[in-house]
Amino acid sequence: MIKINGRIVQQEEVFTNIPNRDFHPIIKQMVGYQVLYEYNSINQLKFELLFRVNTLRAAEELNNSEAKFTTFANSYCNKKYWLRLNNGGFLLRDYTPPSVAIIDILENGKQYAFECSTAIAIVLYIATLRTIGAKAFNTYFNKLYLMDWQFDEDLPVYQKYGEDFLIGDVLHFNNPDFSPQEPWWRAENVIYFGDDKFYGHGIGIRDSKTIITFLNKKRKQNPRESAYLMRMITRPHYPTIQLLK
Repeated sequence: MIKINGRIVQQEEVFTNIPNRDFHPIIKQMVGYQVLYEYNSINQLKFELLFRVNTLRAAEELNNSEAKFTTFANSYCNKKYWLRLNNGGFLLRDYTPPSVAIIDILENGKQYAFECSTAIAIVLYIATLRTIGAKAFNTYFNKLYLMDWQFDEDLPVYQKYGEDFLIGDVLHFNNPDFSPQEPWWRAENVIYFGDDKFYGHGIGIRDSKTIITFLNKKRKQNPRESAYLMRMITRPHYPTIQLLK
């Protein structure tokens, strides 16, 4: 259900106020769940929908960028824009526009390798850039640091448990019996595209069965439990990000 300015609104009313058809599948999902999605204004909802669509676009572009999957120990980046730290993270070089550096990952993907949590952060930063614009992005993210789940305070994310998966959400496949020889496959963080499609760095854009089959091949000997899609949902706090625009 969608509530705007204290009032539950119906799907057709939202469609009338937000005619962009790219947003309609997400609106249908929101209306269809019993969970309440509450907004102060129609513009606040529009901002979230735009961010979610930009998240999908960023995920598709990163998937096509030829950036490689690797562990923190073996990560690498374009030294023109980033310093690779000893922990495998990437720190923006001084006097480098963050908007240029983050887009370079898409444009020169062969010069980058990282693991799946950093890939999710990259997707969300690119979505932020595309949603708030380069000027604001360069102002607020001039100390950009890409490492695991460490997000800038101006890109707050939160987690909740539930099954109200929305297009553009970050979801998580767990692999409890992962192989000790490949511990990086203990889980896979993904961007949800809807219709059982997910982007996971190192796996690509696949359905849930394919991802689970892949992870099950990365288990220890004599495993007891299959990999599975968790009920945990990770989302940016969209109203806070909108204030940056």
